[in-house]
Amino acid sequence: MLRTDRLLLRRWRPDDLAPFAAMNADPDVRRYFPGLLTREQSDASVARFDAALARDGFGLFALELPGEAAFIGFTGLTRVTFDAHFTPAVEIGWRLATAYQGRGLATEAARACLDLAFNTLGLSEIVAFTVPGNAASRRVMERLGMAHDSRDDFDHPHVPPHDPLRHHWLYRLKAPLS
Repeated sequence: MLRTDRLLLRRWRPDDLAPFAAMNADPDVRRYFPGLLTREQSDASVARFDAALARDGFGLFALELPGEAAFIGFTGLTRVTFDAHFTPAVEIGWRLATAYQGRGLATEAARACLDLAFNTLGLSEIVAFTVPGNAASRRVMERLGMAHDSRDDFDHPHVPPHDPLRHHWLYRLKAPLS
């Protein structure tokens, strides 16, 4: 569990399943992903996320906005599960319900995760990636101090070859020197 000024990053609870499934069925939330998720797919994602938190001490945390909402999305760290020129790697990621986007919450939560990555876990680098059209996520990456180099861009192997969402921009952030 992590805390920020406004947020609680915590393990997943059974009452998170329904609002997370609603997020994954929302075309606005999923516009930069190949498709919507069924309830079963969404629930399976939560099971994987929570298992990683238990196993590794890091993963994708459920986000709570105390006093306002018990669940607003997720933020966290996850191992990249495909082979690419930049793997093995740990990725930082986020996804928020539409009502909570544009308020700086993803950046705030991601900063807490970067602190965990570099100061607790001792990781040397964190990556993030998204499609070029996802300007909001790219802005979060840039606010975090992550850098994009077009030579690192890649076609995501889990996205079909002719899908317009296949091409991704990679951002990197090295651990601060102590």
